[in-house]
Amino acid sequence: MPDGESRSTAAPPMVEILRAGLVESAHLVSLAVVDSSGNLIAAWGDPGLRTYMRSSAKPFQAMPAIVEGAMDEAGFTEAEVALMCSSHAGTDMHADLAAGMLAKIGMSVADLKCGIHTPYDQHTADWLTRSGAANSALRNNCSGKHSGMLALAKHLGAPLETYLDPNHPVQQLILENFARVAGLPIESIQVGIDGCSAPNFAVPLYNAALAYARLMEPGALPGPEAMAARRVVAAMTGNPEVVSGDGRFDTELMRACDGRLLSKGGAEGYQCIGIPVGLLGSGGPALGLALKVLDGDLGHRASAAASLQVLEQLGAITPRQRKMLPRFDARELTNLAGLPVGELRISPAFALERSSDGKRNN
Repeated sequence: MPDGESRSTAAPPMVEILRAGLVESAHLVSLAVVDSSGNLIAAWGDPGLRTYMRSSAKPFQAMPAIVEGAMDEAGFTEAEVALMCSSHAGTDMHADLAAGMLAKIGMSVADLKCGIHTPYDQHTADWLTRSGAANSALRNNCSGKHSGMLALAKHLGAPLETYLDPNHPVQQLILENFARVAGLPIESIQVGIDGCSAPNFAVPLYNAALAYARLMEPGALPGPEAMAARRVVAAMTGNPEVVSGDGRFDTELMRACDGRLLSKGGAEGYQCIGIPVGLLGSGGPALGLALKVLDGDLGHRASAAASLQVLEQLGAITPRQRKMLPRFDARELTNLAGLPVGELRISPAFALERSSDGKRNN
């Protein structure tokens, strides 16, 4: 669909919360499913909705370090490339990977400008509290992304202190790369500042889905970018525990699907998934799914369940694989005493709207 074109958001809620049979809360969702040629395959709500990708942009923020040779110059491993694309849980494994990346480029945690937050991994957070050990930016979920940006800045001979400035050469290369992959003119991409202080992109869901489809099938991209896309996909799907962490949706979905799907969520109810060539049938194109829970999904309960329902309706995940992910799916809800009090369900009204015209972004 042409950039900026939206349609009605009057689709009914996709995810509902019931208590004693009464719908108590509901989540509106918009999504787009696009193939690598730019055909809109399916949608719900408004596939033209323009919103920030947040951490779902990380695979594309990592690509220029590969294209420009910074990754190879630094000697980053596949797991370290996966960390560049991650929103990790802040475990010792994740922090050690980030520290190793910085050491390889002669830098330290003091050079990271992503800030410090409590690790997402509860065991790690509890250990830090009990032990009195110092937390650091190494455990920030974005430390790998920032380490990769620093590696690229050093490789380019660009200033290190200002690597997050939107006008910095690193950020300009990232923006240019993303615009090509997403099929958008640079000037149409609204740039805001993410929670980790790095620039982030607001684009239509259609274009985010297209970018993920091309990540999985990068033949339409220039040679160096196609190579970078393949390396990102191999790193993420080959190291799912790095991308998110044990018990978290991106990691567990990629594990359940044996690394065939690529999954990367973002804040405020954003989720993207890449579906490889041939998964839906021999010779079939790669697909990208971009999904936004409109209320921000601050309880992290709607985006995963919605994504699983879409994947099954597309035929990209089997019922057996879906059953491996019960904590993320439609499920019974209990209170603090363990008593069943309701359920989270996919609305009976939901069914993917299949595109009849294969409209493309030209």
